[in-house]
Amino acid sequence: MLGLGILGWIIIGGLAGWIGSKIMGTDAQQGILLNIVVGIVGGLLGGFLLRLFGVDVEGGGLIFSFLTCLLGAVILLFVVKAVTGRGARR
Repeated sequence: MLGLGILGWIIIGGLAGWIGSKIMGTDAQQGILLNIVVGIVGGLLGGFLLRLFGVDVEGGGLIFSFLTCLLGAVILLFVVKAVTGRGARR
């Protein structure tokens, strides 16, 4: 994802963060800025985790970068919900 530049990180991160928040049901609590941050941090997290499993994340292309960000965003939101307890039903 390094070849995308800052604008690419923002666009891919924003889309991945938004879709990840829709999947995890946290979209109503997040704005566009938080979606972008979640997507970018999710991309870093997803890339790190995929590298642990031996997946080459460098030459994956645009779609693979998006899916990596989405995977990381969903994992990040899951962990945040588990730690803060916001996902618990009462």
